[in-house]
Amino acid sequence: MTTWIEFAEEAPHIAAVFARRHRATGNLCLLATLRADGSPRISPVEPRIFENMLVIVGMPGTTKFRDLARDPRFCLHTATVDTHVGDGDAKLFGTAIENRDPALHTRFAADLYQDTGLDLRTTEFDHFFTADLTGASTVELIDDHLDITIWKPGAGERIVRKH
Repeated sequence: MTTWIEFAEEAPHIAAVFARRHRATGNLCLLATLRADGSPRISPVEPRIFENMLVIVGMPGTTKFRDLARDPRFCLHTATVDTHVGDGDAKLFGTAIENRDPALHTRFAADLYQDTGLDLRTTEFDHFFTADLTGASTVELIDDHLDITIWKPGAGERIVRKH
C-alpha cells in the first residue's frame, strides 16, 4: 500500500501540484468510480490528507461510496476551471480501502471540526475510505509546451513533454 506520505516522498512535484490545486478549489475534487454496470461515474468530493493518509469520505448513502465498496478502483482529479491549465492539474489513481476503525473516525471528525467547523463528531460514517495510490500524473502548460509528469510506485517521477 502506498500511503500519502510515501507518495509525497516519491513524487514530490505531483504531490505539490495536487496540494496546490486542492487548496485553490476549497478541497473540491472530482472522483471517478465505476457503476455496477461498469460505466463511469464522476462525483464531487472533498478528500483530506489526515494522519499521512488520503481520506475519502462524504455524505452517507451516496452512490459514489457504494461504487467504491463494490469496486475500489478510482481516479481523483483536481477541479479544473482554467482551460489553459495555467496552474496545472493533477490526477491520482488507486484503490479505496474501507477503514472501520472507530478511533480513527473519531480523530478524523475532531480534526475536521477544528479545521472547518463542520461538526461530524457524533456521526457514524457509513463509509470511510483511505487511498492506496497506484499512480498519479500532472499536466502543466510551461512556455510553449505541456509537461506531463507521471508517477508509478517505486519508479519515481518522469516527465513527458508535448510540443
